[in-house]
Amino acid sequence: MPETTHTAETGPPRGFRSAELGWPELDRIPHPQRRVPLLGDVLGVNRRTPIQDSMRFARELGPIFRRRAFGKEFVFVWGAPLAADLADESRFAKHVGLGVANLRPLAGDGLFTAYNHEPNWQLAHDVLAPGFSREAMEGYHGMMLAVAERLTGHWDREAAAGRTVDVPGDMTKLTLETIARTGFGHDFGSFERDRPHPFVSAMVGTLTYAQRLNSVPAPLAPLMLRAAARRNAADMAHLNRTVDDLVAARRRSGGGEGDLLDRMLETAHPQTGERLSAENVRKQVITFLVAGHETTSGALSFALYYLARHPEIAARARAEVDRVWGDTERPGYDRIAKLRYVRRVLDESLRLWPTAPAFAREALQDTLLVGDHPMRRGAWALVLTPMLHRDPEVWGEDAERFDPDRFDAGAVRARPPHTFKPFGTGARACIGRQFALHEATLVLGLLLRRYDLRPDPAYRLSVTERLTVMPQGLRLGLDQRPAAARGTARSTTTNQQTDDSATRHDPASVPRCPVHRPTD
Repeated sequence: MPETTHTAETGPPRGFRSAELGWPELDRIPHPQRRVPLLGDVLGVNRRTPIQDSMRFARELGPIFRRRAFGKEFVFVWGAPLAADLADESRFAKHVGLGVANLRPLAGDGLFTAYNHEPNWQLAHDVLAPGFSREAMEGYHGMMLAVAERLTGHWDREAAAGRTVDVPGDMTKLTLETIARTGFGHDFGSFERDRPHPFVSAMVGTLTYAQRLNSVPAPLAPLMLRAAARRNAADMAHLNRTVDDLVAARRRSGGGEGDLLDRMLETAHPQTGERLSAENVRKQVITFLVAGHETTSGALSFALYYLARHPEIAARARAEVDRVWGDTERPGYDRIAKLRYVRRVLDESLRLWPTAPAFAREALQDTLLVGDHPMRRGAWALVLTPMLHRDPEVWGEDAERFDPDRFDAGAVRARPPHTFKPFGTGARACIGRQFALHEATLVLGLLLRRYDLRPDPAYRLSVTERLTVMPQGLRLGLDQRPAAARGTARSTTTNQQTDDSATRHDPASVPRCPVHRPTD
């Protein structure tokens, strides 16, 4: 992890700071009982599942707790009032720490990994935000459909052969091709391969290595992770070569069709006239290719797991698709937002398993968290999102139960702000949020209309972690629905009246900032 350096008085210290440096009353915050000298809270934990271990500690210790590992102390927060206070942009900002900082050798000052003081973050954000406007999103829709049809073609063949499908693997292929095609005009040919594309293998390797760095003492990492470090260097070199080749091909072609890569290469900041440097373009492309598909593939995989396990919910969602889309083979852009119940299924999946399962916030000045816990400037805490999304004070005593109706319009209005955070918070929230939600809702609608999903009765959900989370080993059987069974419900015109009256205040129907909402 990066060491702490001190900045000018205008900003907090940068880099990793152990909690005792920033929390004057750290002893008031509970920690696991069986703490081992030097090693810390390592008994009963698995270095491959730090998020799930932290969730277990959260249930034992309450809404704010701490963990110690190899002499470094970390504060975790998941209680809704604490998380809401940390969302205050006047007092807190994004903290780049833990595994995210370990990705900086690859992603540098890209949008996800940049420190707040680095100017390229704001420059890139301002240049690229129009790439997620409604007009831009409508332009991506046709390519999203084309990639989804490659997935359904593959699933049709597997279903005809009586084989189950590898859900996480196929969702990864889908989302990689979608962001590559829409953002960068590139085709990885993922569905024509029997094995994951080497880009995916290298990406998984770098994410896994970034997480492993947190599981060993920093002075011993060069020794203990020597072989892993060599593999990571090779993985990063492969990712860099892939992106360099992609950018070089675009420069040779003289430009694309106004996609994200064109914006990176050709667009100047509207006020300053600045442009992204060649090095930063590489970092941003890597950031979008990795973050733009890894989290969405996980969200789709979890949603399909829950739909297969809850056939009554799948039937309700499928009925909505048939009603809203009718017999249209290729639904238009505007019809995706009308799948309000399908969107609730997606949101409920992201509630239980937000695929980016934590985000860190640091104090911009000396302050009191919820008026009770003093924090010095630069002190930070990690918001444990899966536990925030399970806070019984917000979500009820049945918070572990999968129930998409938690996201109907009335329930959303009744909840406090800052309680649903699958895309982070504030100015540094995910810039591609609306892209991911549109893509995922479209794909779920297409799959529900085409297939009945059959779960393996012996499968128990196993979650693998590599900074993001993903269902592991999830396979589903498919029964293709007859074409005549699709779109036989009432006309979309009749049902549009019903949809509008029933969901007039549904957040999905309200125009939003293309980047993030003020409170979620």
